[in-house]
Amino acid sequence: MNNNLAGTAKWCENVMVVDADYIDKVAFDLIVNFERMIERRIPQADMARWIDCIALDGGLREGDAQTQVILIHGKSKDKLDNFKPSVYTDDLDGKAFKDNLGEFLISAYPVEDLVSKDDFFIETLEIVSSHKDVKRIMVVPDAERIYDNVRHSLRNVDEEKHVTVFAMQPMQGGNFRQEILGYSLMSALGIRADEIK
Repeated sequence: MNNNLAGTAKWCENVMVVDADYIDKVAFDLIVNFERMIERRIPQADMARWIDCIALDGGLREGDAQTQVILIHGKSKDKLDNFKPSVYTDDLDGKAFKDNLGEFLISAYPVEDLVSKDDFFIETLEIVSSHKDVKRIMVVPDAERIYDNVRHSLRNVDEEKHVTVFAMQPMQGGNFRQEILGYSLMSALGIRADEIK
């Protein structure tokens, strides 16, 4: 486990755990498919807007809440190809932004060689979900690959916690809410509902 993460003394009430490589891949797929469909160039996804959409879908409302955003990425990737801002070390890690939903504190964690990205993601999720200060968790895994592990790791989460798992399609079971990931990404990419026939 990444020492920085395991030793986090203070957690926010709201935490997002995100597989950054996965959202980058899905954003790319959406860009390719929708550029063909709506016949216009689609810009890179706006990271702050995407985070806001995930927060809203995860049940966050206007106010001055603090939310930790944990971006987990492969060690070989130094940036997101389909988002802006995109460079983990320069643009995202240790940065924050504030808007009508409160303040968002972003951390980017590369997966070290000692553990697979899937295992690191699940370990992170277990640390976050077991922490008493955390009340709302928004989970964006590579659901096609590790959904069962996510579901298994969340099976004993305190009932008081508000957990939302994001996937590209509805998934089976689980003691948490589910939301469709594609809607937040389409919004961040600037794809409007009226453009889709």
